[in-house]
Amino acid sequence: MDGDTLYSIGDLARRTGLTVKAIRFYSDCGIVPPTDRSPTGYRLYGINAVARLDLVRTLRDLGLDLPTIRKVVDREISLPEVAAAHAEALAVQIRTLRLRRAVLTAVAKRGSTPEEMDLMHKLAKLSEDERRRLIGDFLDTAFGGLNANPEFGGIMRSMTPELPDNPEAEQVEAWVELAELSQDPDFRADMRRMAGHYMADRAQGGSTGLRRDPAAAVRDEVGPALVAGIDPGSPQADPVVAAVMAQYGRVLGRPDDVDLRRRLLTRLETANDPRRERYLQLLAVINGWSAPENLAPVFVWFIQALHARIPG
Repeated sequence: MDGDTLYSIGDLARRTGLTVKAIRFYSDCGIVPPTDRSPTGYRLYGINAVARLDLVRTLRDLGLDLPTIRKVVDREISLPEVAAAHAEALAVQIRTLRLRRAVLTAVAKRGSTPEEMDLMHKLAKLSEDERRRLIGDFLDTAFGGLNANPEFGGIMRSMTPELPDNPEAEQVEAWVELAELSQDPDFRADMRRMAGHYMADRAQGGSTGLRRDPAAAVRDEVGPALVAGIDPGSPQADPVVAAVMAQYGRVLGRPDDVDLRRRLLTRLETANDPRRERYLQLLAVINGWSAPENLAPVFVWFIQALHARIPG
């Protein structure tokens, strides 16, 4: 068929796969105007109408509105320009749908009340600035007044969630749960106590020149004992307890005695908060990090070992 051939609406319908009704609608909108009319008044179209209709169908499938489509086919605006704008709009819609899906998934998993669902929805919709303020308030509660120490600046940054621009559903779910957790007043108070313990040990450790975190000593010494199945209350656990206490005592410049053991016991019981462990797990999901090491088993073992060896 050559460029002079004219087609009826029925011919176009057969060539394009569109219905006669759809083609007539696009023609009435001026998107695919007729080239001529038959002696009996029927609309006739040139070969370019086929290409236009194929483009219109593609653009409609991509979700573009008719006024925009008309501008594209009439070359009033460029297709790349429209594609870029539409892609950006779709990205916003996708993000919104992901947020909704995350909230609904969380509600289904947790059996939430309407009030809890409303809170989750609000948390999921927060802007980046609003998220930063919410987490900033939590970290200020935990570390406020302590962050003059340069170490705390790094700790606060390491505990800050950074939700990506295009998060996966599990990252959004993790953000909602972490945001809820950060508003728990008991958890905030516990984090503040941990920070205070950390600072007190750091201050004393500064006088000895040693700064090793006692949690690291517990992890390194208790891990093998846990694997070996040693009972924390048994005599076989004595060397493990002595090794940890010796390291902690060296950091603080103090001998291993009942007071030192009580001090470490208090710190470990505070640190062994499942909410802290959960916060770090959620943080890793949001930030795309590897899952953190679970220290709860070694903490529990050593806490039991200390209780068995502290009088009263």
